[in-house]
Amino acid sequence: MQAPADLPSYPSQRAPSSRPMIVTTTENIPEARVVKTLGQVFGLTVRSRSLGGNIAAALKSLVGGEIKSYVKLNEDARRQALDRMVQNAAAMGANAVTMMRFDSTEMSRSMSEIVAYGTARVVEWQPAPPDPTGAQS
Repeated sequence: MQAPADLPSYPSQRAPSSRPMIVTTTENIPEARVVKTLGQVFGLTVRSRSLGGNIAAALKSLVGGEIKSYVKLNEDARRQALDRMVQNAAAMGANAVTMMRFDSTEMSRSMSEIVAYGTARVVEWQPAPPDPTGAQS
């Protein structure tokens, strides 16, 4: 995967940055109108477990229970893949990623690939409709 700085240049139009990038697993975002769909976007990372981590996990598997070092490894890998996807979407000029998913593949006994992917979009935020009951928030 290319780093955001190595991506081909996109039109200089940037999405309004009044809100942070929104990432959602749904196709639509309430109170937002899709201005432009930019296309697929992804972030990828490959992680390897250390020899010490593998030995500790093997010992832990004998007695059962959660293997915290693997949980942390997977959480870190998912976060890195998600961050890379967001960076790539921003480089394309997006301010939202919809239909976001994770996928993973075990490449060998000690290496895993994690990919975060979705659809990069430019959305425009619409004002919330007035409350019909007249209640103020």
